[in-house]
Amino acid sequence: MPPVPVRPGIYKIHAHIIGPSALITATEHAVKYGAPVITDRLNPLPIEQDWIIEPSEPIPGAPYMMHLAHHEAAGLVVQEDKLWVNAVPRAEWAKFTFESVLGGVKILTEKHLAFRAGHRGAQITLVEPKPEFQETFTLEFVGPLNED
Repeated sequence: MPPVPVRPGIYKIHAHIIGPSALITATEHAVKYGAPVITDRLNPLPIEQDWIIEPSEPIPGAPYMMHLAHHEAAGLVVQEDKLWVNAVPRAEWAKFTFESVLGGVKILTEKHLAFRAGHRGAQITLVEPKPEFQETFTLEFVGPLNED
């Protein structure tokens, strides 16, 4: 399927897993490659669950980059087929595209691996895309980017 354009802005990213609603969440404690990115219940404070999605370049069709909305230096990186958030140079952030699937979107890396949410509390892994609900996400638009 062709990539789906996404409006640049602040989002909550909902995982489609069994159980209560779960959001992609940055954990508080960094380890080997940064802080693991997991699925967790809605937190009352958005600092670990609000993500900015924006094009990697100002050209149509460019892949997207994601970073924490309340810590703009902390972008998503991919290591060992897992998702991490780390305050590394922007050039090291991973790039993603979005594909429309039944019930939401599939988030794909440049290597065409899909985000997969195994269960609440599990780190997001990257897998060969399959038609499984654990690879489906909903992007909830929270608001536009603050362009000062």
